Amino acid sequence: MRSTWKPHEEHGTLSEKEKRELPASVFAFPDKRKEPLTDAAHVRNAVARFDQVQGVDDEERDLAFQNILAAAAHYGVDVVETDWHQLGRRPHTPNPAH
Repeated sequence: MRSTWKPHEEHGTLSEKEKRELPASVFAFPDKRKEPLTDAAHVRNAVARFDQVQGVDDEERDLAFQNILAAAAHYGVDVVETDWHQLGRRPHTPNPAH
């Protein structure tokens, strides 16, 4: 699966209005507009909270992981996981990569 993520000029903490105005291409889960990937901190947050995202299926998780990897490469964030299954699927699942 190919990433749909594209960098955007909005960075840092976003207001709800700013988040609503972001293009879908900056989100890990673009169809659901979940997990904006607008800077390195947001990328790290998306990795840390990946297993807490609700209302998405495995295909959406596949795409989200590819988007996270693309954003991580762009912002210089190291991601040790090679597959989203390593991040877990439910809240508080252990991450075997750490």
